[in-house]
Amino acid sequence: MAIRENVLAISLLVLAGVSVPAHAQGRQDVNEARLGGSGGTEISAEIWVDNWFALSVNGAPLYEDSTPYHTERSFNGERISFRADLPLTVAFEFRDFMENDTGLEYIGSNRQQMGDGGAIAQFKDATTGKLLGVTNADWRCMVAQHAPVEVSCASQSQPQVGVGACAARTVAAPAGWTAPGFDASGWAHAHVHSAAAVGPKDGYDQIAWDSSAKLIWGEDLKGDNIVLCRAVFGQ
Repeated sequence: MAIRENVLAISLLVLAGVSVPAHAQGRQDVNEARLGGSGGTEISAEIWVDNWFALSVNGAPLYEDSTPYHTERSFNGERISFRADLPLTVAFEFRDFMENDTGLEYIGSNRQQMGDGGAIAQFKDATTGKLLGVTNADWRCMVAQHAPVEVSCASQSQPQVGVGACAARTVAAPAGWTAPGFDASGWAHAHVHSAAAVGPKDGYDQIAWDSSAKLIWGEDLKGDNIVLCRAVFGQ
């Protein structure tokens, strides 16, 4: 098939809601990046998020998901390496895809629905291979945006941002929440979700996850759209 015809066929499949593997769409299932840095330990991190993340380490922004947040079906893994000092304070902003603050996706189509999130990550000493930390129930998380407030919003023919069932609950990110000294003891523990509930794909199976690494999110996979999570390890 000619390249133009192949691209057109794939585009039609995606528009029709047919799942097309990332590699067939010209995307990598696992993106790799070497970030460098000046810390005392070379660290390797593997991350998979539905749909997007921004990562800070020891209080400084480090890396964002290579697939833009507003990309539908943006499933891919990330494998990055960087230098940092231990102990390591890791802070993620996780986001599930939503078209607007109703929390819905595919608005106006017959697939209009609430999306669902999920995230997993593991960090290793790149020199020794020692596992430094993984996502699990020990992490602390704060839900920064939950929408819609009622699931009936998903069945409305014209869902309106901030109106009735389609309203949102939002909480501003606390100042300094990515910093090593931030007190997150008042945040809830991360909720661990099964692979069956999250349905990870495109890149997830290409990473050899340690058995202790768990899929985490807020309590509500569908309603919690922006979740801030952090942990400290390598002490």
